Amino acid sequence: MSALSFKDLDVWFGEGRDRVDAVRGASFEVAPGESFGLVGESGSGKSTIMRALTGLAPHWSGRMAVNGRDVPPGKRRDRAFYKTVQMVFQDPYASLHPRQSVDQVLSETLYLHGFRDVEPRIERLLDDVGLGPTFRFRYPHQLSGGQRQRVAIARALAPEPAILLLDEPTSALDVSVQAEILNLLTDLRTEHDLTFLMVSHDLAVVAHMCERIAVMRAGEIVEVMGVDEMRAMRPGHPYTQSLLEASLGYHRG
Repeated sequence: MSALSFKDLDVWFGEGRDRVDAVRGASFEVAPGESFGLVGESGSGKSTIMRALTGLAPHWSGRMAVNGRDVPPGKRRDRAFYKTVQMVFQDPYASLHPRQSVDQVLSETLYLHGFRDVEPRIERLLDDVGLGPTFRFRYPHQLSGGQRQRVAIARALAPEPAILLLDEPTSALDVSVQAEILNLLTDLRTEHDLTFLMVSHDLAVVAHMCERIAVMRAGEIVEVMGVDEMRAMRPGHPYTQSLLEASLGYHRG
């Protein structure tokens, strides 16, 4: 059984003459424990797939499933969904409430998901993401970009999900910090037996993080390939070839 399954997924915005088809006929599966990447230029539909899955883009048709369970149409997702699937957004400052301390952010999430042993869980979450107890009562404006993203990752881990959706998780960070966050995510995936679905326009990031990728262009998946094939410059589609040639110098660390 796949951790994530997408079959003939169409996602659109607006209606009638104002309708924009953002994703068309997307089909792929992500195995349990796999790290799968969605790559392509800006506007190709990568993040829209994640938004449809989480209910942030409610207009879609086709089939989406999490651990074999179909995702219902519309905006609402039940608590069981968010217990299994969590998302780390691109901009950690925008995704954290500016007037909530780290303690409030994590406490609220834990209580929302029914945990009562909040104190030890907060300490463990901060330790998991490489932040000590001194960060617990700080506010977002008192943290660096990398520290804010670590808090966002800790919040995503709080419900003990099996699947993390990573929407360009390092693109808003300084280059010097990006590798630290990517290495942290790699370690957390192993420690917590996580499945990743990762969106990125950076092939170097995908090569470092993922085993397989789906290449998107203008809302359509043109190719699904292994990262080893990507590294060996053996794509099956001309568009993938052009992406690879445009990013010469990438390598898997």
